[in-house]
Amino acid sequence: MAGRVSISLLNSLVRGNVIFRNKKCLRKSVVLISRCHARSLSSSSSSSISAAQPDLSSHLAGKTYADLYELSVRDPETFWGSIAKERLAWTKLFAQVTDCDLSSGEINWFLGGQLNVSVNCLDVHVAKDPNRVALIWEKDEPGTEKRITYRELLEMTCRLANTLKSYGVQKGERVAIYMPVSPMAVAAMLACARIGAVHTVVFAGFSSEALAGRIQDAQCKFVITCNQGVRGGRIFDLKSTVDKAVKSCPSVRHVFVAKRTNNSVPMGKLDISLDEVMVGQSPVCAPEPMDSEEMLFMLYTSGSTGKPKGIVHTQAGYLLYASLTHQYVFDYTPGDVFGCVADIGWITGHSYVVYGPLCNGATSVLFESTPVYPNPGRYWETVQRLRINQFYGAPTAIRLLLKDEENWVKKYDRSSLKTLASVGEPINHEAWEWFHNVVGDGRTDGMIYTMCSLSSETGGVCIAPLPAEPGAEIRPAMAMRPFFGIQPALFGEKGQIITGNDVSGALCISQPWPGMARTIFGDHQRFVDAYFKPYQGQYFTGDGAYRTEDGYYQITGRMDDVINISGHRLGTAEIEDALDEHPDVPETAVIGIPHEIKGEVPFAFVVLKESATENQRAVVEDLRHLVATKIAKYAVPDHFLVVKRLPKTRSGKIMRRILRKVAMQDTSNLGDVSTLDDPSVVTEIIEAHKRYRSHAAKK
Repeated sequence: MAGRVSISLLNSLVRGNVIFRNKKCLRKSVVLISRCHARSLSSSSSSSISAAQPDLSSHLAGKTYADLYELSVRDPETFWGSIAKERLAWTKLFAQVTDCDLSSGEINWFLGGQLNVSVNCLDVHVAKDPNRVALIWEKDEPGTEKRITYRELLEMTCRLANTLKSYGVQKGERVAIYMPVSPMAVAAMLACARIGAVHTVVFAGFSSEALAGRIQDAQCKFVITCNQGVRGGRIFDLKSTVDKAVKSCPSVRHVFVAKRTNNSVPMGKLDISLDEVMVGQSPVCAPEPMDSEEMLFMLYTSGSTGKPKGIVHTQAGYLLYASLTHQYVFDYTPGDVFGCVADIGWITGHSYVVYGPLCNGATSVLFESTPVYPNPGRYWETVQRLRINQFYGAPTAIRLLLKDEENWVKKYDRSSLKTLASVGEPINHEAWEWFHNVVGDGRTDGMIYTMCSLSSETGGVCIAPLPAEPGAEIRPAMAMRPFFGIQPALFGEKGQIITGNDVSGALCISQPWPGMARTIFGDHQRFVDAYFKPYQGQYFTGDGAYRTEDGYYQITGRMDDVINISGHRLGTAEIEDALDEHPDVPETAVIGIPHEIKGEVPFAFVVLKESATENQRAVVEDLRHLVATKIAKYAVPDHFLVVKRLPKTRSGKIMRRILRKVAMQDTSNLGDVSTLDDPSVVTEIIEAHKRYRSHAAKK
């Protein structure tokens, strides 16, 4: 029935053909997307691209990558307009491609157009191939995966959408989603999109206080959650966290509670059993036509002031950019199983677990577990069992896994992989080599080593080695090439543009692109001040970058992760990269602390392999020499604190503010630590620092 309804719906749509890339079989290649300082890697490891040329639209057919990129920055209206007409399903075609002014932060794309995102992610595929697998839910317990077809996902989405409507959810109202990675969470996002509600997904590891702050800022009237979550063999409560949060959120009218486990939880007057209500709802829900620039979702990201920012993304431009980057940056081809193991609470999960893959009709993996449950081979056993083609994970997980025996990787068949991807935290040399040589078996059949840049604000990848000309050079762990429509520029400390090559500066983007954020919810001036005011008429990424002699781009780290040592500005990522080259050091974190004479000095937190714990003093001396050799003597950290592990969130982010407070002996108010994967790590580090200070005082 859903299939027949979808076909009927499609017949009423004004749409062109959905364009996919050339379907010819491509030679297998491995794309390693990482964030390692390229100049520390051997240039002999460089490779070349074997992927096919982009097939973006009939209007652009036959053009080379160079021609396409040049057109995308010279004539964005022709470039993006032709692609949007053919790639997306419109209920009303747009009249104007773009109307933007970066100086005021006014971003508008595809004006006058109307579409529905859920139709583009579901209905168009159900009409063609309803039994194609949309999602593979890799549950916490290995071997218990569940496959959801596009027909099933459409029906689940429609039932959920009708449930929301029956309880008063209106177009434009905000709905908070606080759920673990699951098909129901994806359906919740798509259900909001279907009826025109705005979803704000809150990572299910956040505390009740953090959740409440986001609900309050977004003025959410509805919350969708689960009774409990399951991860790493442990069950954790979600409903109780929501209960605490909504006590301080008078705007909330209803809390929809789905069942992840069979355990009962207390239900109050606001609570609705989602599974029970959905059963009685129709599997058909008419999609709401949405203007291109109406809100699709909000995603909260950390702000420099400490107050999270509600980053706003809209309909058509975001979807088009997520779809295009998913296909061409990761070398996706129809029939691939795309395995991005990110949580849906982050932009990576939004763009490359949900919207990008589903818009392209892909099979997307939902990974609920951890890299080490029930053992360190979990990722690779999953790759073997699900026959994953693209694996997209976090450098933190890679650094965690390289501590273990290689057999945890080698025992599983990874021949299905053609893309290995890593993005987010910087990846060190040892982890990069391990990912390449152990996971990738050091394959040389078109092996590509690369890095891509992505943030909540950009909506999708902006700089990456792919797409490019066939045979084009790929350098180890370097971002290299701007994506279509992205025009990078480097700026100096005094706001001057830096020309030429072999130069470094603040990374800006000189013209708008469809996937970029539109505003900060409720505070557009903050949006302008943060992203457009630092360098007038430019979008400031917040990153520093190095442009090589050949004009390629290397991301050197966040500008706010820069230490000023006696007038020398140095990114903490560069020091970490040097430290991590030591064979006994799988992971480090460097922060800057005040110094009476030098201004700031580096403080290094170092994790050692177990085999090296008895030889700490010698390792630290080696590390001093490494930094002095790789960078300069002034860059050598004043302090080295050996710890068993670093404080990380469940998504793998190192919580550096905690390390900074420990280093500065300011542990009386550490703030919210509930998002840490294991909060007890904080006590371990504090105690290690006390022993370090006591030992130093005796010298």
